[in-house]
Amino acid sequence: MTDQAPRPEGDIPGKPTAASRTTLSHIMTGSDTNLLGTVHGGVIMKLVDDAAGAVAGRHSGGPAVTASMDEMVFLEPVRVGDLVHVRAQVNWTGRSSMEVGVRVMAERWNESTPAQQVGSAYLVFAAVDADGKPRPVPQVIPETERDKRRCQEAQIRRTHRLARRRAIRELREKRAAEGIED
Repeated sequence: MTDQAPRPEGDIPGKPTAASRTTLSHIMTGSDTNLLGTVHGGVIMKLVDDAAGAVAGRHSGGPAVTASMDEMVFLEPVRVGDLVHVRAQVNWTGRSSMEVGVRVMAERWNESTPAQQVGSAYLVFAAVDADGKPRPVPQVIPETERDKRRCQEAQIRRTHRLARRRAIRELREKRAAEGIED
């Protein structure tokens, strides 16, 4: 299995993982809460998308749009007053798309303990030009063993995502051929 999509000769130069890695920090307030009094998952998802979008734009050198969110995991509730750190990096690149991995950490306002992981997510972004058409992105160059593992895992998620889309399309075509309307 290759870590990256094949690239034509003379393509734009690659960028190391650290070149676009970023952290977005935000203090959670009362307006961020849900009916249970904890921070609403949608608020965390927006922070995740914001940080991932910044990383995707930085890596690709221009606009990038969210194409999909493969996975969003909430591990612990986030509370009012928590300082949330959303850490994002490009894990894998294709020709015009990138997977961005995001780790959500929270520092409890009333505890003197280190930040703990409260969530994680994987998003796919597509780099676009001024007309909204896909444009090429630099290959990401993993720098550490962790970066290399994340790149390999991203390739597995991509393979599964494409297989799932293909299986659903085939099922719908089969049902349509059988005259079954949805």
